[in-house]
Amino acid sequence: MSLAISPTHRKDAFCWSYTKNGQYTVKSGYWVATHILHAEEETEVTQPSITELQAFAWKVNAPRKIRHLIWKLISGQVAVTRNLIRRNLRCDNYCPRCGETEKNVTNAIFECPPALQAWELSSTPSNPQTFPISSMEIDRDPLELVRYAESKRQAWYNAKESIPNPPQAPNTEVVQALSLNNMCMVDGSWTFTDFFSRIGWVWKDNTGKIQLMGTRNLRRRETTLHSELEALKWALESMLQHSNCQHFGTDCKDLIAMIKEPQAWSNFSTELEAIQIILMCYSDFKITYVPRTHNEIADSLAKNARSFHRSLCFIGCSTPVWLPIPPHI
Repeated sequence: MSLAISPTHRKDAFCWSYTKNGQYTVKSGYWVATHILHAEEETEVTQPSITELQAFAWKVNAPRKIRHLIWKLISGQVAVTRNLIRRNLRCDNYCPRCGETEKNVTNAIFECPPALQAWELSSTPSNPQTFPISSMEIDRDPLELVRYAESKRQAWYNAKESIPNPPQAPNTEVVQALSLNNMCMVDGSWTFTDFFSRIGWVWKDNTGKIQLMGTRNLRRRETTLHSELEALKWALESMLQHSNCQHFGTDCKDLIAMIKEPQAWSNFSTELEAIQIILMCYSDFKITYVPRTHNEIADSLAKNARSFHRSLCFIGCSTPVWLPIPPHI
């Protein structure tokens, strides 16, 4: 079993498995709806596919909000009552303004009186068969209409060119020298095909000399982030037994985010709960981001456990002869 059991027997809770932290997002929900759930089948026997129209909507030379609106109109994503009923939402399927028996996209955009009034006030040329020419005052000379359209087009391009590019803020970040002294660096190694997850850590004293290291393989967990958490948990337990080190380093930024805000990562609640219990024994715990190039020893210790196809747990002051020597040792 790759699922961890809560050490405090906490009740199970729901989480969203399609994001790293277990929190629902609109983007992940849209991906599930389009890739996993079966799309609602509609009878389009004589209708062609609208895929090309949907793609063309994003190529229209217009502001992004207009292109988005066009795409929503084509795709049936506008919240008119017909679309809501199709998604099993209970509502009256009539237009309260004009009394139309079905409130669809065509009625909302082109046929309803408020929509007609908006089109009449607009300077956009429209189909004469849809709107009365006299009410829109466009029964003018065709050449005049062409000139009018050209002037609008030129005004559009001029407006786009007049928008200044935002100035690039100078990079004032000062690169500080990273001190790895008296720090325990951790790392996890995980692949989907292997039976084990691998973890490793190395502790350096105040002079930068390696005092202790550890490598271990565990039954494979769900994701690589679970392995990173297991690596930190084992390092915390080991430092309590063998040293007074309070400073830990990792090349995984998500691991730091999980420790700082455990409530925002419901997918890892069991592992984070166990770590929080261990941290109660630390008086000045600190975890720091370390670039991968500075964490090669812990990374190598974790990856070297791949050659073992059975349980492995090693803690020592130097690399044993049966284990490949990590770099920079």
